[in-house]
Amino acid sequence: MSTIILGIESSCDDTSAAVICDGVLLSNVIASQAVHEAYGGVVPELASRAHQQNILPVVSEAVKRAGIDKSELNAIAFTRGPGLLGSLLVGTSFAKGLAASLNVPMVEINHLQAHVLAHFIRQSADDTTMPPSFPFLCLLVSGGNSQIIKVNSYYDMEIVGQTIDDAAGEAFDKCAKVMGLGYPGGPVVNRLGNIGNPTAFTFSKPHVPGYDYSFSGLKTSFLYTLRDRLEKDPTFIETHREDLCASLQRTVVDILMDKLRKASKDLKINEVAVAGGVSANTALRDAFHEHAVKYGWRIHIPPFAFTTDNAAMVAITGYFKYLHQDFCPMDATPFSRTVI
Repeated sequence: MSTIILGIESSCDDTSAAVICDGVLLSNVIASQAVHEAYGGVVPELASRAHQQNILPVVSEAVKRAGIDKSELNAIAFTRGPGLLGSLLVGTSFAKGLAASLNVPMVEINHLQAHVLAHFIRQSADDTTMPPSFPFLCLLVSGGNSQIIKVNSYYDMEIVGQTIDDAAGEAFDKCAKVMGLGYPGGPVVNRLGNIGNPTAFTFSKPHVPGYDYSFSGLKTSFLYTLRDRLEKDPTFIETHREDLCASLQRTVVDILMDKLRKASKDLKINEVAVAGGVSANTALRDAFHEHAVKYGWRIHIPPFAFTTDNAAMVAITGYFKYLHQDFCPMDATPFSRTVI
């Protein structure tokens, strides 16, 4: 008998629903919120209101595209946290109502764990992509998180290193905002950086012990460079935008890979994956391929569709937790911050 899981993701500004059957993705629907672009970042109140408008049509469309009836669902998996509380509350409340009406269990999902387990999504019944073998290291990089995670099993993950201040995605977004590139800044920095000179400028790198990250110094170094150059040339940003983006991108990738390489060597793990929104960055992907050749890593890079927040990763995590009979009570409440 098949196991069919509906996943619901509403941790930030994307409303998403997906259906997975025995680990195979049947549908993955995402409604993005363009309203935040005018504010240079996500506005929590606007995000939660948009989720309220989007969640019913998104879930209905996901079930329709999956070619099933909602009565066939075995469980409802939902993102409980971390994220924006107002946004999470919409998804949690909807999941409770749907689970109660169908008399099926609820499965709470840690958003960060879901990013890691996105590597186990099968996009079709004949998908032959080999998922990571346990244990493996996963570099989780997004707008709010930069972590190196040792993944021992679907249910056992250990944070080896993490940022002590800003995350990699925040560094991209904040520096992009100063240059007037809009929000989100990461994709724009990536696009412009790919045509610029990555050695045109030098920005400071942190000296943090162990496997932890720090990006606040890089951000400050970047801002000081702009301030000093703009005093001499008011058109500096306009005339050097591509080179600034390329140098910023190179520095972020170098910082990320230096610690990941150290962790791989020390822990003697050559099975290495990357996940999260910043994993869509092409320079970071190129660095993974280079390390695979140079250090013998067996790398795992997610399809672009599974890098940003999506319900497919929630559904696959819910599938594994359902097999483990790991359900949550109806009085579960969302949380904004947590560790794996």
